[in-house]
Amino acid sequence: MADFFAARTWALDRSAPPGPVLAALAPSSRFAFRGRSAAINEASIALGLTLPREPRRATVKGERAALWLGPDEWLLLAPAMEEPALRSALRNALQGLPHSLVDLGHAHAGLTVSGPAAEAVLNAGCPLDLDLSIFRVGECTRTVFAKAEIALWRVRSDRFRLETDRSYAAYVWQLLSDAACEYEIQ
Repeated sequence: MADFFAARTWALDRSAPPGPVLAALAPSSRFAFRGRSAAINEASIALGLTLPREPRRATVKGERAALWLGPDEWLLLAPAMEEPALRSALRNALQGLPHSLVDLGHAHAGLTVSGPAAEAVLNAGCPLDLDLSIFRVGECTRTVFAKAEIALWRVRSDRFRLETDRSYAAYVWQLLSDAACEYEIQ
């Protein structure tokens, strides 16, 4: 299973009309963080970016991101090579403060869906209205794709990032691939 998600990218035939592109993301540092005001402030300093406090928002600085998933819950993302240093910085910053910090790095997998048909491909399994006027760039949420729980983030107008449990990765990939076939992905 670990190798299933690695090195998978479906790209369109360059002679065909633009369609969706599915790509597996490289391994990442992923942490589920929960905390109140003091812990949020300290985690922001340790992460090097301000955790969003507005519902459904993501903040990004360089290759690090924080996705608001609930009133006191965030998904923290960074490059895989930063995981040990980031874990240590967060642990030190949050010492003595009520919080929860769970390393999800090896438990989750990420992928992107991009291109002009990205919304339609995602809506094959996701019940949310993903129209750009409703689900804007920089917004994120926890939702479902078919029977799998995902975190969904609109990175650009035509690009989404999905995070799911690694055990669901093949299932989500196959459903996205099936949906993408309708849009001439090759």
